[in-house]
Amino acid sequence: MADEGSKAVAGGELGRLPAWPRQPLNNSVIAAEQAYRKRSSLPLISDEDVEALKAGQPMSFERSEAGATAPAAAAPLAPAVAAAVPSAPLAAGQVPNAATAMPSAAGAELLKGGYKWSKSSIAAEQTRRKRNNLPPLTDTDVALLLGEAPAAAPAAPAPAAPPRPAPAATAARPAAPAAATASMAPPIARTGTPTKYVGTPAVGTSKAAAAGGVSSGGRIGSEIDSKRRRLVWTGVVAFLATWLLAFFRFFLPRTLFEPSTVFKIGYASDFGLGVDTKFQQKYRIWVDRAPGRLFVIYAKCTHLGCTPDWKPSENKFKCPCHGSGYDSEGVNFEGPAPRPMDRAHVELAPDGQVLVDVSRLYQWPKGQASHFDDSGAFVPV
Repeated sequence: MADEGSKAVAGGELGRLPAWPRQPLNNSVIAAEQAYRKRSSLPLISDEDVEALKAGQPMSFERSEAGATAPAAAAPLAPAVAAAVPSAPLAAGQVPNAATAMPSAAGAELLKGGYKWSKSSIAAEQTRRKRNNLPPLTDTDVALLLGEAPAAAPAAPAPAAPPRPAPAATAARPAAPAAATASMAPPIARTGTPTKYVGTPAVGTSKAAAAGGVSSGGRIGSEIDSKRRRLVWTGVVAFLATWLLAFFRFFLPRTLFEPSTVFKIGYASDFGLGVDTKFQQKYRIWVDRAPGRLFVIYAKCTHLGCTPDWKPSENKFKCPCHGSGYDSEGVNFEGPAPRPMDRAHVELAPDGQVLVDVSRLYQWPKGQASHFDDSGAFVPV
């Protein structure tokens, strides 16, 4: 019955609203009606009528006919009421109320497209409108396009209720139907555990493992975990200790430890006449015993420092590098060697052994006097 009354006055003041009597309307239905009226060039609902619709009271033009059993024909609104209600400018960050969220003609046209708008697309639309001298979108239009305020959508009309009599005939007013009373019942409280996911959990997730009765984390504190942790920490500590030792080693002096330059070679009676080469590898010397004296030749060629070889069959020293030759007493006679080989300092130790000091050498410079006869250059035997 409400649908028929609404259709009968579709071009009047009711628009798509259900005819009186009606249930209280919510903000969405009223906003949808306002958008419909603006699109259809119908008079907008005044603030007074909006409050009456929310409270379930008849609108201003319906009050004169209160108590009637059927909805009356709509009469044209007064010019003051038919004026469009301008939407107030929104403050920064303010979201328009759904009850008063009324898009402009341009915003309503964009809302009918049903597209998903973003801030960048709205900025592009605003630029296009400014370029084409079109009215810009209002703050309400922007909020509705972004979805920050629920867009007004037409709602199904509520079922018609028996006519509500005037206040003077309140005693004779018939009782409301049971269906209307049931619709005003308080909401039912919902209880129970909320569902965290719908359907079968994804394979490989902890929820899927728990649903299959499988532990997703494994045993905590098992022996194999302890061994792995010990192995990892051992590697970390060893790495850090190595770098720490290398760091401190950088500050230590790099010293070469050479053998002592002073040493004993035995008693003079242990050596026979001629050249003895048993200390050549260890001390780089030859022990040479001649009649009446014992001296030590330092095995170093005076040309470029190579170590000559003793040739017993030829009774001479021969340098393998450049062919310098020396006689049995280390005096050069062939090759590029400029002078004889040096002799080390020798003396008798308190225990009677021959003490050699290779840090003190006796030379025979070319064209100068020889030092081979100086004290310490030989040991008399």
